[in-house]
Amino acid sequence: MSVAFNLDTQKDARVLLLSLRKIKFHVSRCYLYELEDTICDLDSTDILTPVLNPNLFKVTNRIANSAARTLGNGKLINPLFNQFNLDREYDLFFVICQSPLDILSINSIKNWRHKCHKAVVWLDEIWAKDIEKWKVQLEFLQEFDYVFMNFSHSIEGVAELIQRPCEYIPFGIDAIKFCPYPLSRERSVDLYSVGRRSQVTHQALLELAEKDNFFYIYETIKDLYAIDYRYHRSLYRNILKKSRYFIANRAKIDDLSATGGQQEVGARFYEGAAAGAVMLGVTPECKSFAQSFDWEDAVIKIPYDAPSIAEIINALDSQPERLQKICTNNVVNSLSRHDWVYRWETILAAAGLDSTPAMMARKANIQHITEKILAQKSSGERSPHHSEQIFKQEKAQAQVA
Repeated sequence: MSVAFNLDTQKDARVLLLSLRKIKFHVSRCYLYELEDTICDLDSTDILTPVLNPNLFKVTNRIANSAARTLGNGKLINPLFNQFNLDREYDLFFVICQSPLDILSINSIKNWRHKCHKAVVWLDEIWAKDIEKWKVQLEFLQEFDYVFMNFSHSIEGVAELIQRPCEYIPFGIDAIKFCPYPLSRERSVDLYSVGRRSQVTHQALLELAEKDNFFYIYETIKDLYAIDYRYHRSLYRNILKKSRYFIANRAKIDDLSATGGQQEVGARFYEGAAAGAVMLGVTPECKSFAQSFDWEDAVIKIPYDAPSIAEIINALDSQPERLQKICTNNVVNSLSRHDWVYRWETILAAAGLDSTPAMMARKANIQHITEKILAQKSSGERSPHHSEQIFKQEKAQAQVA
């Protein structure tokens, strides 16, 4: 079996980043590749990407993880079989693992621990009830200096198992690309829904779209794989920036068997807020959500099954000033708190590394954009939500006449 390794290099790079972007193409991974790209823009980074037929890797990766459980040792198993030998040293080795299934891929780098002064892993999804199931893979993380995790309620269990510093880190977003400036831009999509959905709410929205001038975008296919993650993120964020309302629910809300009742904050909230959409849904009841989305109306809470969704939207449409405030608050808070630059800053600080000039420049750009948005708000420029309400009023008057 032939496995190639692409190493994209920058002069005097201090960071080595392992990416699975050429063997994992599911859309759920695209936002993580967005983070990787942002890191490459912000820091001097070499990015190592194994290249293998993705269908073959699905098989070898599952076989490797099964073998690791049988042997009780993940350090001896490499799902890519071949190894890449580093010929230089780095200040930091950084890898994002969407799930414990990804961890053993680190074995594809022969001498990573010897060549990298510090090592940090970002562990995206691990439910507390599954920690024992993934014990062998998680124990591999004992080789790392720091483990950052998106699931706050799983941190204690992982830290107890591996005896390494484990810290919570919120999801983030490329807040500049998702920013819908100027906020007065037209929002031609009435409601956007991606991922898991309530069939009750969906049916009510379908009926609304059929009988009214209501543009509802939703998924119609399963097993979502991206041709190119950049295309997917571009399309996704541009639809979001055109959407008035966005359905956002807590992670895996309809799958208690997967979560064990654990409630965590999904990436949807960060994406919807950054795009200035009015988010509707069921929020997670956890400290991490309260800390990240602590402004008024960050999410308008509605039931997961909402047969009266049309009435809810009509009631909100009658409050254009409230909707305009929601849009502004969502965008401004995303820019000032949830851009990827702040997450990378946190990681560098843990590794004892300084921020870069590119990071300082990005933060200054964010501040400039924020000031322009607030100036637009103070000028009294009307939002597209206000325009939509005027349109509906004129349409109703025309029908009466």
